[in-house]
Amino acid sequence: MSLVLKCIAVDDEPLALGLVCAFIEKTPFLELVGRYNSGVDALKGLHALPPGGVDVAFLDIQMQELNGLELARVLAQAGGPRVVFTTAFSQYAVEGYRVDALDYLMKPFNYEEFLRAAGKARAYAERAQALAAPHAPPAEEDCIFLKVEYQLVRVLLNDILYVEGLKDYVKVHLKSAPRALLSLMSLRAMEEKLPARRFLRIHRSFIVALDKIEAVRRLTVQIGDATLPVGDQYKEAFGQFLSRWV
Repeated sequence: MSLVLKCIAVDDEPLALGLVCAFIEKTPFLELVGRYNSGVDALKGLHALPPGGVDVAFLDIQMQELNGLELARVLAQAGGPRVVFTTAFSQYAVEGYRVDALDYLMKPFNYEEFLRAAGKARAYAERAQALAAPHAPPAEEDCIFLKVEYQLVRVLLNDILYVEGLKDYVKVHLKSAPRALLSLMSLRAMEEKLPARRFLRIHRSFIVALDKIEAVRRLTVQIGDATLPVGDQYKEAFGQFLSRWV
């Protein structure tokens, strides 16, 4: 779903206010939620809206009672919307950036210039939205690829019973095949390929699929017809798994 920014426009000149409102309504990713002819009215209107109900305020600077710069400072202190200034006076530009305005439009400005400023507001909102969104953990792969007899073989993780280390090779014992796959790699390299949530090294020569363990007897585990030992240096990690298992 595309991001739509809720906007207000504030200007004490009716023609200028009408132009900004028309530009907002013409822009697909902007929605006009308030138009005000003074800074005081804008503050009253914002208080009537729900918190976070406005994303961008297009403010004239020279206004009676409460000018645009003063209004911008109030909005910033209250954690309110970001500001784009619209003014005929260039001498306020530096002060405008001091209040962290997104942009500064010099009157008279055309729609292309307005759209460029609106684009900055959208880019800012998209960055803020991305930073605020919870980061989902990366999806876990359901397979690995092993080099077996000069070819790459796709092996489903769910098909692996256990892995046996043989010097420079590993034998991958599968549920679906009576014959193990033989691949030229170390058991440590194989351990790094396998997700720790699903596989555990229990011996210098064995890695087991935790969900394939059928029984535990003293310091051995049973997987199918195989009885595999738990090595001394792996007892602690295996004990932690066992405490969750029982």
